[in-house]
Amino acid sequence: MNYYQNNKKWISEFLDMLSAHFGDDVEFVVHDLSLDYEHTIVDIRNGKITGRKIGDTGDILGLEVVKGTNQDGNNYNYIHFLPNGKTLRSSTLFLRDENNSPVAAIGINEDITQSVQLEQYLHEKNKFSLEESKPLFTNDVNGMLDSLIASAQMLVGKNTAVMTKEDKLVFLRYLDEHGAFLITRSGQKVCEILNISKFTLYNYLDAIRGAGPESAEK
Repeated sequence: MNYYQNNKKWISEFLDMLSAHFGDDVEFVVHDLSLDYEHTIVDIRNGKITGRKIGDTGDILGLEVVKGTNQDGNNYNYIHFLPNGKTLRSSTLFLRDENNSPVAAIGINEDITQSVQLEQYLHEKNKFSLEESKPLFTNDVNGMLDSLIASAQMLVGKNTAVMTKEDKLVFLRYLDEHGAFLITRSGQKVCEILNISKFTLYNYLDAIRGAGPESAEK
């Protein structure tokens, strides 16, 4: 019997408590990493947040941990954007066996779409400018990149899923001016968030930096 089956009862009760406490706007999900990665979800509450159900798959972070390319994997309070326009604040905890191998994962996904919109409204009402503020200090470069991305999105005032080309240029200019692309693999993450190719990213950056004509795809 695997780790999840051995601990199914307390994990289920734990999710019962979390779901009752935090309400319908927070998804709680458990992955059994001993299963095929396309079907790792074994328990989920408020699955409407991401549209997933028991038997569905995980995310890129979990895949990296299972493959061993990400040795830690635990990540707390990072911003995650869905194609349907939702903005999520997420945390992921990986549970490990005595050999330090990942055997299960617990994820939290809070739908903060409406609160972000309210925050943007209050910024406008209060004449608050993100250009005059500094990104949140973090203990690692991944957290720093997440902070910069969140600030860039707040500056644009839209979810990345509905940004126009002009919005994306503003988004990228903010990241570039604040040194985001000095962080390893930041370009790949930004491409995924904006749903653009690396070719398009480089063309946009060239245009922003004035290095050449803008010939990126729409």
